[in-house]
Amino acid sequence: MSTHAVDIHAHDDGHGHHHKETFVTKYIFSQDHKMIAKQYLITGTIMGIIGVMMSLMFRIQIAWPEEPNILFEALLGKWAPGGVMDADIYLALVTIHGTIMVFFVLTAGLSGTFSNLLIPYQIGARDMASGFINMLSYWIFFVSCVIMMGSLFLEAGPAAAGWTIYPPLSALPMAQPGSGWGMTLWLISMALFIAQSLLGSLNYIVTVINMRTKGMSMTRLPLTVWAFFVTAIIGVVSFPVLLSAALLLIMDRSFGTSFFLSDIFIQGEVLHYQGGSPVLFEHLFWFLGHPEVYIVILPAMGLVSEIMATNSRKPIFGYRAMVASILAIAFLSTIVWGHHMFVSGMDPFLGSVFTFTTLLIAIPSAVKAFNWITTIWKGNIQMNPAMLFAIGFVSTFITGGLTGIIVGDSALDINVHDTYFVIAHFHLVMGISAIYGMFAGIYHWYPKMFGRMMNKNLGYIHFWITAISAYGVFFPMHFIGMAGLPRRYYTNSAFPLFDDLTDVNIVITVFALIGGAIQLVYLYNFFVSIFYGKRANQNPWRSTTLEWTTPVEHIHGNWPGEIPHVYRWSYDYSKPGHDDDFVPQNIPLKEGEEELQH
Repeated sequence: MSTHAVDIHAHDDGHGHHHKETFVTKYIFSQDHKMIAKQYLITGTIMGIIGVMMSLMFRIQIAWPEEPNILFEALLGKWAPGGVMDADIYLALVTIHGTIMVFFVLTAGLSGTFSNLLIPYQIGARDMASGFINMLSYWIFFVSCVIMMGSLFLEAGPAAAGWTIYPPLSALPMAQPGSGWGMTLWLISMALFIAQSLLGSLNYIVTVINMRTKGMSMTRLPLTVWAFFVTAIIGVVSFPVLLSAALLLIMDRSFGTSFFLSDIFIQGEVLHYQGGSPVLFEHLFWFLGHPEVYIVILPAMGLVSEIMATNSRKPIFGYRAMVASILAIAFLSTIVWGHHMFVSGMDPFLGSVFTFTTLLIAIPSAVKAFNWITTIWKGNIQMNPAMLFAIGFVSTFITGGLTGIIVGDSALDINVHDTYFVIAHFHLVMGISAIYGMFAGIYHWYPKMFGRMMNKNLGYIHFWITAISAYGVFFPMHFIGMAGLPRRYYTNSAFPLFDDLTDVNIVITVFALIGGAIQLVYLYNFFVSIFYGKRANQNPWRSTTLEWTTPVEHIHGNWPGEIPHVYRWSYDYSKPGHDDDFVPQNIPLKEGEEELQH
């Protein structure tokens, strides 16, 4: 650890204990990483509720197309005349749902919450490197959310080019209703989102490098911190590419350039654009889009690793291999983006290169899956809700990942590209898996965030019905995808070929409605437990990492006195020669005791 880090700690040791905080500085414009984590979590939760409601609405539309629905009439107004959903608003709902879930919930909600909460706690720092930049990052995220939601109230409707916003639908304001101001607000919102993501990521990187406590070497870091650290690096490398794509798209839309537009005809009229390429936009988007998958999933992997070791009462299996696999995933994630573009006219040789790198990334992913399974093998497993969601994560990650072998192969992908098979694949391997990781993290660190315990029995109900519903929704999608059912169509009634799939779509929608409804149990448990949950003790899960050495009552600076020093790695569970089945990192080694080889 650098002397600079020691100086920071020395400076901060007396800081924050003397000035009186007002309501505004404590709860709104807070610079405390713990409060900012809660702000990210609650904002992400609200956005998640909106995103899930949108998905339920378009699932109802697909299951019972052209049937009047009082819900549509109430929520969509002129976009659902007589209660029948308009085709334009269907595509807009799909677009905003994807944007909300991928960026605002699974990126900012998951990474923003737990990176903020756990990095200072687990490395032994009093706060982030810059509390002000941390606060600024959250509020830019909040404004980004408001702008995206504001686009829902435009007369012409929100952006409707799919969450991947491919030109020309996104580049020509006259292309369709959602291509006007709705698309402009989408681009402004995403530009702000990328700015906050870069600010947050740089803060996380500097904090991990510079502010570790004495004895906290990189090989003693919990896997959670490794995951957040590498995720931040991926974000800094890849997010600026999407920003450049968004800026060039704004220029095409508003300043007459044609970066992404070639010869365009609308209703027989020849537009003045020439020389651009929509495929260029695909390259720029997916250069961020595929690392984005790992920006979403790596934090969940870190959380699951920590929760599995704690609740198996065993050291994590293969710590160094787990770190190496995180680094390998980060590197490989930047050279696989072309597998989203196999049907774009790509050279077959180039397609084979991307197929190779895509299949290669399965190796570090498999290393993690094997190590999780080996960690819980013959462990003294504590089956609390956090552990159930962690095991559920491994299940969906493996089942969703297996279909990645098909969509990652250039010859096989052609048959299922842009069908429900792709939706099933990425929702299981990324969406559901990341949400399971998020739920596991919330149940596990809730006592640290709020000083109270969530209701365990409600947690069990939440897990089992969510798990059954998730597979009930996405498992059948593989089969209707292989049958050729295309994604993003608001009705398939015009195609007799798909009549036999109607009943399957109804089953999927019923499971989706059940899965959506059970989240109300989770929301009740979450918000009621803040005020009425059983009070937590300092270390309710008997964990080894440093956050459980801080007092239950939050104080600015985390530790009331000196920051604890670290003497051992993060996973000393069930170690021979100790009375307890866990040894916290701040307990010195006994005479003759060896630090575990990991």
